[in-house]
Parts: sequence; structure tokens; C-alpha cells
Amino acid sequence: MTISTNVSSMFANTSLTNTNNSLYLSMKKLSSGLRINKAADDPSSLAIADKLRTQTSSLSQSVHNASLAVSLLQIADKAMSEQSNILDTIKQKLIQGANDTTSPKGRSILSTEIGALLNQFDSIATQTRFQDKYLLQKDVNSMDKTEKITFILGKHSYDTSEARDGIQANTAGLATGGTLTLATLKTDALSTNGISDENFSLYMDVIDQSIDDLNTFRSDYGSVQQQVGSTMRNLMTQKTSMANAESVIRDVNYMEEFAKLKQSIISYEAGSFALTQANLMKEGALKVLI
Repeated sequence: MTISTNVSSMFANTSLTNTNNSLYLSMKKLSSGLRINKAADDPSSLAIADKLRTQTSSLSQSVHNASLAVSLLQIADKAMSEQSNILDTIKQKLIQGANDTTSPKGRSILSTEIGALLNQFDSIATQTRFQDKYLLQKDVNSMDKTEKITFILGKHSYDTSEARDGIQANTAGLATGGTLTLATLKTDALSTNGISDENFSLYMDVIDQSIDDLNTFRSDYGSVQQQVGSTMRNLMTQKTSMANAESVIRDVNYMEEFAKLKQSIISYEAGSFALTQANLMKEGALKVLI
């Protein structure tokens, strides 16, 4: 029996150290909730999990973009809905003014009311915007057509949805095909003489055309809203799937890790006992010599 080198004690100590490291790793995983806390835990899985996390965060932002896009389109639609109500009211007043039972004084009053309504119509176009983006005309100082609005709805730069350019929901942009237009109606209504008796009838067709043009703009925005809504639902599904895939790779399985922890605790207790016994064996050898 040798006493210079306690091989049994060294072996028991090595096993105990390994068991202690296993205990440390299990406690770290259980306390953090993560199976992978550093690259050394599982390098290849960490790379996959990090890529999935990036994709998930990109999808989260895309869902947020889609939600804002729906809000923007709804604002535009509600504004044009109010404009449509104004055109309906103007049509009623034109019908009233075209009737021979209406006196010249009555037509003058109706002209003033129509002019005020058209001012409000254009005011809605000027005021309707989402943050700094004007939705019914180019900007506050220009009644020209809107510019194209692009929504980023995905992980790549090409994952986009576009609201068409060319929206011009104001008196300068509706019923522009003939001699009499919505713009000339506004000019006549606000003039000193007001709308002429014969034009009360003629402007009815202009209002009908204006309503058709406005409905075309609303349909365009409505179609984009449907597309964005569908895309948003798909993005939410993808986001959930990505998050679940990352969880499978990165998150700890508590039941499995608890079992490993219990095993390590038992091994640690057994190792401690073995180390104690190994040291006692050498003490026994010394007693024989004495």
C-alpha cells in the first residue's frame, strides 16, 4: 500500500469537481430559464437561436408597421367619408335651388351655404394627415396629388405594400373632366352673384361625378387596408412560430434540468463520501506502521 500518492483521493476529488461544475451549470440554467447562457454551452444552437431572435424582432416591428398602416388608412377613409356626406348635402341644396319654387333670395342663400360646405370640404383635405404625411392631397400648401406611401411589412426591404399615389380628394381633384367642375362650383358659389339659376341643375351631374371619383379613392385605400390586414395576420403567425422555435432551442426544459440537478446532488453527496473514505484509507495505513 502506498501513501505518498493518494490516487483514490485524487480520483474522488476530480469526480467531485466535475459534479460540482454540473451542479453550477444546472443552477445557472434553472435560475436564468435559459439552456444556453453563453456560446460555449452550445455554439451552433446559439447561432441559430440568435438568428431566430433577429427575425422575430423584425417581424414584431413589421406587425407594428402594419398596425400603424391600418390606422393611417382608416384616418383617410373616415375623412373621405365625411367629405362624401358634404357632397350629399350639396346635392340636396342644388336640387332645392334648381326647383322653380325657390326664390332668387333663396338661391343666393343656398349658394353661400354651398360655398361654405366646399370650403369645409377642402379644409378636411388640408387637415387629414398621419404625423407629417398628408393623405388626401400633396401638403398643406398644395392641392396637387399625393405621393406614394410605402409600408415595410416584412423582414426584407422588398417586403412592402403601397398605397397608390395620385389621391386628390379636394375641389381641384374631383369631377375635372368637363367645363363645369367641382372647382368652378366652389368659385361660383363664393362669387358675388352666386350660382346662376340654370347652373343649379347642371352642377348636379358634377356632384355625382365627384362622388364617383371620391369613392374610387376610398376603394383604393380600402383595398390597401385589406392587403395590410391580411399581411399583418400572416406576420403575427410567423412571429409566433419564430418565437416558439427560438424557445425550443434557447429555453431550458425545467423538468429535464431538475432531474439532472437531482442526479448531480446525489453524485455530489456520494463523491464527498468517497473522498472522505479515500482519505481514511491512508490514515489506516499509517496506523498499521505505528
